[in-house]
Amino acid sequence: MRKAAIRKLLPWLPPLLLLAVWAGVCGAGLAPDWLLPPPWRVLETLAVYLGLSAVADSGWSGCFWPDAAASLGRVACGYALAVVPAIPLGLLAGRCAWVERLLSVSVNGIRAVPGISWLPLVILWCGIGFVATLALIALAAFFPVYFSAAAGAASVPPALTATGQMLGLSRAAVFRRIVLPWAMPQLAAGLRVALGFSFAYLVLGELTGVPDGLGARIMEARMNGQADLLLCGIGCIACLGVACDRALVLLLRRLPGMVR
Repeated sequence: MRKAAIRKLLPWLPPLLLLAVWAGVCGAGLAPDWLLPPPWRVLETLAVYLGLSAVADSGWSGCFWPDAAASLGRVACGYALAVVPAIPLGLLAGRCAWVERLLSVSVNGIRAVPGISWLPLVILWCGIGFVATLALIALAAFFPVYFSAAAGAASVPPALTATGQMLGLSRAAVFRRIVLPWAMPQLAAGLRVALGFSFAYLVLGELTGVPDGLGARIMEARMNGQADLLLCGIGCIACLGVACDRALVLLLRRLPGMVR
């Protein structure tokens, strides 16, 4: 019972320690309020942003929910655009040497280009808004999924596939019943990394001037010198990212090959 309580509390220790240091720095006056507002002020701003309290002429009271809906919609669409081609291509590259050779130069070349370098080209081709943000998210999320799927598929012991063939399984059945479950743990890790990248590039896309979203709210706060709202937006993105990651883990645990 005690060990279970410790396991539940352990993930919260670093945030609580950071919060204590933050409060101590602000309480001691080591940083000006306009540069680093105290935690209690950020919580007040969060309450206004969530619509739990109102401030006259704030302009962003209760805006969290439409901002979160817009940002999560972009993440979901961009993530799907990356995952749908990355999983089959990665699995094929891991099992077929000619597919891996066909794609290796192109995939590694594009991966080597920093994501920020694509921003001007994406804006030029797609403009500013939904499509540009989707393109950036899809570009960032593709590579972790592709490489994890390829590594997982390539790591299947040949003895397992040979045994499946001896038992009369077709190539499709071997792939479905042996290769895919064996590759799932590595693929799951890549899916989680890609989800984190999706949120990072979401903010990059929304900082370019979209009218709504958490990234747009952060840019607005920066332009207006509102450090409390800026920290609020960062915290909201962190919380949404953790919640989406937990939802993804729960979903992946239902798939074959995953440890319960």
